Amino acid sequence: MTLIRALLDQAGRTPGHVALVAGDGAELTYGELRRRVLAVRHGLLSGGLAPGDGVLFSVRPSPESLVLALAVVAAGGVVVFADPGAGPAMFTARLRLARPRWSAAESVLYAGSRLRPVRAYARRRGLLLPDLGDLEVPGGGPMSHVHVGRRLPGVPRGSLSFASLARGPAPEPDDDGDPGAPAAVIFTSGTTDDPRAVVHTQGSLAAALGLFRERMPLGPGDVVHTDQLMLGLPTLISGARWSMPPPGCAPADFARMLRGRGATHTFCVPAHLAEILDAAPTLPPGLRHVLLGAAPAPAGILRRAIAAAPTAEVLSVYAMTEILPVAIASARDKLAHTASGAGGDLLGAPLPGVGARLAADGELLLSGPNLCRGYLGAEPRGELPTGDLARLDEGRLVLVGRKKDMLIRGKFNLYPGLYEPAIAALPDVADAAIVGVPDPGTGDEEVVLAVVGPPGLPSRLRRALPDVIDHDALPDRIVVLDGLPRSGRTRKLDRDRLREQVAR
Repeated sequence: MTLIRALLDQAGRTPGHVALVAGDGAELTYGELRRRVLAVRHGLLSGGLAPGDGVLFSVRPSPESLVLALAVVAAGGVVVFADPGAGPAMFTARLRLARPRWSAAESVLYAGSRLRPVRAYARRRGLLLPDLGDLEVPGGGPMSHVHVGRRLPGVPRGSLSFASLARGPAPEPDDDGDPGAPAAVIFTSGTTDDPRAVVHTQGSLAAALGLFRERMPLGPGDVVHTDQLMLGLPTLISGARWSMPPPGCAPADFARMLRGRGATHTFCVPAHLAEILDAAPTLPPGLRHVLLGAAPAPAGILRRAIAAAPTAEVLSVYAMTEILPVAIASARDKLAHTASGAGGDLLGAPLPGVGARLAADGELLLSGPNLCRGYLGAEPRGELPTGDLARLDEGRLVLVGRKKDMLIRGKFNLYPGLYEPAIAALPDVADAAIVGVPDPGTGDEEVVLAVVGPPGLPSRLRRALPDVIDHDALPDRIVVLDGLPRSGRTRKLDRDRLREQVAR
């Protein structure tokens, strides 16, 4: 079954139930969600969208963005997430690879990218927006456009209004679509010379959503509070209610919405949960599941989450953009693993259908129905080299570290990920990371441990570390910081910036 068919069928079964609560509190029923998706789909097809057409997507999380993205896929199009804020050179390189024929953006973004005073204002604040209205399709000619929000100066002439499309006729589709057809393109890394984009199909996305539902049962009456599409979609397919926080939601407001909307499930990146718990140390008793993902969860945050929601199951999700989810482990199991001294970060057993094996050098290789089709412009792949080093412990995956993060100390290969969880679990350590700082004189790497905690922590760690980590992994220097540098929506640890900080 395709993603779209699963959603349409569920919406047809419970048309009067609330499917989505927006950031401003507005509610959307399943019946209205279904009608809008079909109406926008029909409008896009009538406007000339052809199967396989890429649609550059620049709409923040909202009911409108959800409907529009689903409608694009239902019409046979491909949602292209290329991030106009990535900078002109990177954005241009990504467009050259993706070759979209359509652009869908908020009216304010069109205005901000085309009107000279607004562009100058954005540039002064470090945001270099491309001129979305003047983009051309491969081979020349203007793009087709869809704008969300009221028409503003700068919205291209002839742009289709999302609001008008959503009010239009909503005929039923003639078929369910092709599960193997591309549905989404997500740029993850790469350079302007070699951008990298993951291609997911309707089939791989549907398989991913099914794995989330299998590990974390959802159904009518459940309320999932998150802005993450990959947890919001299984919510809707299950007939539960998706509570969506507004863009830029402050941690205190996020916590207040959890309570006010009766959330039973939530998803956060670890750093965001820490901010939420700073604002609200106790989470609502109605919470049954707290999911953490997109970055490793330090032991301190896991302990705080358990204390804040003692009746909830706190889960940590291991996933990659290319294949999600892969494994889900409970916080209690992760903490017990760390306390045992076994080393590494427990990820959990691979989920049903996910194939996991280790290469000769220990790199984790993954496969399964939820694996992406491949990278845009490259041949399809059946197995993913993750770049993660792992081991199998009684059928459970244990993360040892990243291949690229390995430090060489004489004949000893030091993998930071093998030791960081145990260090972060020590008293008063809120977070910990190990980086290597090259010595310009000798070429050797100084091993620096950066920790978040009180000023007197280094002397205590010097005494405690020999009982926790291998002798050859002991740091040359310990630095206390107010916080570890993180970047992006997922708050991923930025080791390059950390290396610069501790070098200074």
